[in-house]
Amino acid sequence: MDGSDSELKAEKDGMSDTESKPDTGVPEVPVPADDTPEVLNKALSGLSSRWKNWWVRGILTLAMISFFFLIIYLGPIVLMMIVLIVQIKCFQEIITIGYSVYHSYHLPWFRTLSWYFLLCVNYFFYGETVTDYFFTLVQREEPLRILSKYHRFISFALYLTGFCMFVLSLVKKHYRLQFYMFGWTHVTLLIVVTQSHLIIHNLFEGMIWFIVPISSVICNDIMAYMFGFFFGRTPLIKLSPKKTWEGFIGGLFATIVFCALLAYVMAGYRYFVCPVEFNNDLNSFQVDCEPSELFQLQDYALPSVLQSLTGWSTVKLYPFQIHSIALSSFASIVGPFGGFFASGFKRAFKIKDFANTIPGHGGIMDRFDCQYLMATFVNVYIASFIRGPNPTKVIQQLMALRTDQQLHIFNALKVHLIEKGLLPALEEIIA
Repeated sequence: MDGSDSELKAEKDGMSDTESKPDTGVPEVPVPADDTPEVLNKALSGLSSRWKNWWVRGILTLAMISFFFLIIYLGPIVLMMIVLIVQIKCFQEIITIGYSVYHSYHLPWFRTLSWYFLLCVNYFFYGETVTDYFFTLVQREEPLRILSKYHRFISFALYLTGFCMFVLSLVKKHYRLQFYMFGWTHVTLLIVVTQSHLIIHNLFEGMIWFIVPISSVICNDIMAYMFGFFFGRTPLIKLSPKKTWEGFIGGLFATIVFCALLAYVMAGYRYFVCPVEFNNDLNSFQVDCEPSELFQLQDYALPSVLQSLTGWSTVKLYPFQIHSIALSSFASIVGPFGGFFASGFKRAFKIKDFANTIPGHGGIMDRFDCQYLMATFVNVYIASFIRGPNPTKVIQQLMALRTDQQLHIFNALKVHLIEKGLLPALEEIIA
């Protein structure tokens, strides 16, 4: 890239001349060529670059939303596989930037070790998930039971093998570079794999905990772009010069309204609100349950101001709709900082996008930079405000214990119930 091209690129991205100069020791990553499909290029050839980008982003956004609807229809197991595929692609995009920046192509074993560590971490997390959510299936199958029993030891042994291979691969005069890339790989694993694992956990709590948060981020991204495109005047943050306060505020209100309506529609369907479980009798995964109070309509009294304006004293809502306001608010206020973080990362290495996988949008990581932050919040939110002890899982774990351990727990529970004065009442119910 010559000097004039660098200046043009900097101007396009909203960077100053100072920002366009490479940092010491951090070379620029080659900018991907325009990969807009030829059909779209011809159809939009008469438009300015601003409107051409608007149409390309719009068409591809509709295509991605349609694909999102399709995988939701295919069910939670397919969704889990899609999350895994997205995770692998995001990992590949970030690791590729590391290779380009630090010229690490010729370091022995490094690419192999990066993917090996990805395999180890996925084995650990997915094994934990399967054991936690599908305990009865694991206990029924002898190979799975053995793998589950020694899962953490096997995971540690696999990681230790990779660690030893890395030490053996160290090359004189390249130690610092290799340790840079070792750290790069592990931070990438922390950001990408850990967060995608939390997405899977949210999904198994009920598809609504997967769909509403992801939809809130998508809605906020689209509406902030639309409000900013048509009404944006006031810059929001220097890291992303194209982001405006008008887009930020417009996206916030639009996302809250959208998620409240989406939550109302989805809360009425068991397919969306029930956790994913394995049915031993049917020998298959199922999504069926008696919806909790969170997904049952309840009457809420309106404030006096709203009563005078609407003439209504109460309104029927699902309690989950109130939680959806918290989720959508986070997606609109804090979620964009995931995008700002990614923008700072890309500017640090003088790149516009993580990749050119999706025309007009960049790489897969460019679309999921906010989703990973959102996944962590949802997981923490469920653990803090929603999830209580699960009697079914407790019983499953008790059934896996030895007979003497079960008797010990039974006697301890019996003493506790007698002290509470509950045991006679339970005996009458049993009789």
